[in-house]
Amino acid sequence: MIESLSIRTSREVEIIDITGKVQEIVRRSGIENGIVVVYTRHTTTGIIVNENEPRLLSDIENILSKLIPKGADYRHDSIDNNAHSHLRAILLGPSVAIPIVNGELILGTWQSILFVELDGPRKREVYVKVCKC
Repeated sequence: MIESLSIRTSREVEIIDITGKVQEIVRRSGIENGIVVVYTRHTTTGIIVNENEPRLLSDIENILSKLIPKGADYRHDSIDNNAHSHLRAILLGPSVAIPIVNGELILGTWQSILFVELDGPRKREVYVKVCKC
């Protein structure tokens, strides 16, 4: 079973908690034990697992900006001026895999599944594949 989530972002860099939507897809799948893969096919977005706490989310945005600053004479900027977004996405990765036990995501107390927009605002799609195993 695979489903997609439509996400409309409103800022250039934005972190959105999609945990509840992923859990709902797992419930609808009827799969009690397995794994769920959450994947973005966009090269300027990422999927991470971390705490959904506003100060931490701000820290994530800040560290990405410091590590890979916008407009740092990247070659790709001559095409569409968003090389920093592509390079930041490399650090985050496009997917996560999370175990499912008894129909529930196995996440730690403070863990959330976070979609990270790095070149918004845009309309995005996230794919959720639920597998029995």
